[in-house]
Amino acid sequence: MLDDLFAKLFSKKTAAPAGPVEFIIAGLGNPGADYEYTRHNAGFLALDHIAEKIDVKINRVKFKSYTGEGVLAGKKVLLIKPATYMNKSGEAIVEALGFYKLPVQNLLVLVDDIALPTGALRIRGAGSDGGQNGLKNIIYLTGEDAFPRVRIGVGSKPHQDADLRNWVLTRFSEEEGKILEPIFEQVTGAAEMIVSGDIEGAMNRYNKRGVGPKPAAQPNPSKDS
Repeated sequence: MLDDLFAKLFSKKTAAPAGPVEFIIAGLGNPGADYEYTRHNAGFLALDHIAEKIDVKINRVKFKSYTGEGVLAGKKVLLIKPATYMNKSGEAIVEALGFYKLPVQNLLVLVDDIALPTGALRIRGAGSDGGQNGLKNIIYLTGEDAFPRVRIGVGSKPHQDADLRNWVLTRFSEEEGKILEPIFEQVTGAAEMIVSGDIEGAMNRYNKRGVGPKPAAQPNPSKDS
């Protein structure tokens, strides 16, 4: 009983900061336990790292998403995980942008990229979807591609004949996990610079080639990717 009382009295409570949201940071992935720690959820994992750094819980249900508000680089940000599945991520993004009346340039998207080796980062201020279904849907529904994004390398298919959908829904190996932990720290640093308006600096500092291992494919349930 006393332990519970002291826990309530001294636990750290983080209230949402005052003022309007100035920037949206969206991690892309698929919701549900079946998809946790899979390659396609690299955006979710990176967003979790940012949330931990700024002491934010991503647990409010809003905009067809799980959301949380906090401060990054001195600006109020909305962290958002669309719960629409990857290929409909734009529905959540458009709803959030419209609610806060923000231009698409005030959106940062964290997303997986199979064209990059595990541990690589590629930051861009605009560009095509590169075949990534989440980006494709965001660009289609907003009508614009001029928003910053951080592509997180998750490794290419283990062989040419491997099924792409099954590959992106495999889980990271333990060795890859060790590579990604410091990479997510770099994603957080890049997000700080981008939110503060220095995307060129973020590109110069954090764009890097990865040296990740090439793991064997694993069976994993699939739905919408």
